[in-house]
Amino acid sequence: MRLKLLIAYDGRPFRGWQSQSGGDAVQDHVEAAFTALCGRRVPLHGAGRTDAGVHALAQCAHVDVEHPRLTPDDWPAALNAHLPPEIRVIRCARVPANFHARFDARGKIYTYRIWNHPVLSPFENGRAWHLPGPLDLPLLKTCALRLVGTHDFAGFAANRGKPGENTVRTVHRITVRHASTVVTLRFEGDGFLYKMVRLMTGSLVRCAQHRADPEWLSALLAGKTKTSFAAPAEGLCLTRVLY
Repeated sequence: MRLKLLIAYDGRPFRGWQSQSGGDAVQDHVEAAFTALCGRRVPLHGAGRTDAGVHALAQCAHVDVEHPRLTPDDWPAALNAHLPPEIRVIRCARVPANFHARFDARGKIYTYRIWNHPVLSPFENGRAWHLPGPLDLPLLKTCALRLVGTHDFAGFAANRGKPGENTVRTVHRITVRHASTVVTLRFEGDGFLYKMVRLMTGSLVRCAQHRADPEWLSALLAGKTKTSFAAPAEGLCLTRVLY
C-alpha cells in the first residue's frame, strides 16, 4: 500500500532533505527506519528538497510498503523508534496508488523567522536569523508586495548548473508579522527555486536596513541582475505542502 507521511525535523544536524552519499540527510534516516522495519530498502519520495540547516514542520513524502502487521496508524510510532530525536513522523495515512508527494503538490508555504534584538535568546540559536540592528518594518512590508505575483525569479535563484530551467513562479502572498522581538515572513507560492526563499528574505532585509533601494527588487525581477544576499538557513522552515 502507498503511504503519505507528514514529517517534522530540526534541520541542524543534517545535510538537507535529499539523500546524500554519506547518509547524513533526513531522507537517508527515514529510509533506514523503513529498512529496519521491512527488512529491505524502501525508496522514499519527498515533496521537495530543503537545504542543510533548514527545518520542516510538515514535509510530505510517500512510500510503498508491504507489512501486514502494521496499519497506517501504527507506522509513526514504529518509525520514530528507529529515528534520531531531531526527526519525527507526525502522521501517516493510506493514499491512492497514483498519489505522488512531489508531482501532486500544488504549492508550498515557507516561514522565515528573524530575531530582531541586540541579544539572541539561547532558545533561538539555530532557529532564527539574529539581526541586532533596526529594521524598517513598514518598508519591509511594502517591499514584500513587490515580489507577489507571477514573475521570472531567475534573479532570486542560486545557480544549480541547470541552464534553461523554467524560473517563472507565482508567489501568492508574503505576510510579514512582528511580535515583540520576532519578525516572521510567510511565503506561499506554487513552487520555489533553489534557495529562492532565502534570497528573497535576504534581499528584503537589505532594503529594510536601508542598504538597498526598493527599486533594486524590480531590477531583480526584470532579470537585469541577480542577488547574492541569502538569509541563513537556520531561520527557514517548510511549514506546509499544499495538495
